[in-house]
Amino acid sequence: MQIREVDVHDDGQFHQFFRIMKDAETFERPEAAFWSERECAVMFRHEEPGESWASYAAFDDADDAVMIGIGSVVLTLHDNVDKAFLGVEVAPELRGRGIGGAILAFLEDKARDAGRTVMLTDSHVPADSRDSHPYRQFAEKRGYVLANVEVRRRLRLPVPTEQLQAWADEAARHHADYRVQTFVDDLPDELLESYCYLSNQLAIDAPTGEIDYEAESMTPETFRIRLQKLKEQGRTMYETLALDGDGQPVAQSTLAVPADDPTSVFQWGTLVRKDHRGHRLGLAVKVANLRAVQEAHPERQRILTTNSEDNANMVAINVLMGFEPIELLAEFQRKLSSSVR
Repeated sequence: MQIREVDVHDDGQFHQFFRIMKDAETFERPEAAFWSERECAVMFRHEEPGESWASYAAFDDADDAVMIGIGSVVLTLHDNVDKAFLGVEVAPELRGRGIGGAILAFLEDKARDAGRTVMLTDSHVPADSRDSHPYRQFAEKRGYVLANVEVRRRLRLPVPTEQLQAWADEAARHHADYRVQTFVDDLPDELLESYCYLSNQLAIDAPTGEIDYEAESMTPETFRIRLQKLKEQGRTMYETLALDGDGQPVAQSTLAVPADDPTSVFQWGTLVRKDHRGHRLGLAVKVANLRAVQEAHPERQRILTTNSEDNANMVAINVLMGFEPIELLAEFQRKLSSSVR
């Protein structure tokens, strides 16, 4: 086989790339939700400032136009510059032939050439095979160690309005000095700087096992660019903030509603600033956001979210709200020296 870069702006190449990605990511995962091809194309074709994306494919020697496996390298340029985020996918019917291992070694060389020494990758696995699943065996055989385990959970919708109100009332008794407000698709200019500061802390405040992250470096400018990218993907963003006495955000929760998946909602980050914890703000912002989404999108049937299994506070809120575990996201790490080949 040959491994070479993919032109993600070429519709024919990208269609092959996407089909392998989707087939691999949804294989034996009945609860999986995945990007539409349109959403994925926007993600790969429109890099954000501060990130570098490179996409590759293994091509069959018998027909060098046919992809048999794919890979990607994502590098952050302003934070966590020791790390490379690697993705490897092989068509399910072609596994076991050394394709994935060859792609992974190729990606590691690309990352090392860019000065990265910490390689990160992940896989979804069933909870009952976390120690023995072939994906874990594949990673460990190539020098990766299990560094963090996230639990993927599902909340069935709708949640009764009475229950939402009961949770909101219970939380409100603990945060009389705060105001909870929901925004759709944008945030006011006066909140952006403090919102970005808050959001950037998620990487260091949320448990990440053995992976050592720095705070992210999102700015108001890159936030606006991300919003535009979401709009191009057809996703509507619901952001609920808890505002302190000065009117600045100290807690947030984000829900994304995709146009191309008529049943699902995706729970992204939820974070309470450390110096404002203990006021049930996490529950308050999650409930207010859920209420807003349910009212605007009554057809939605589920919310999907992922949290570290060690994130006791957020897990407790999710369990209270009825989120059910459906699978694990295993995160693997390999630390390289510059001399390793």
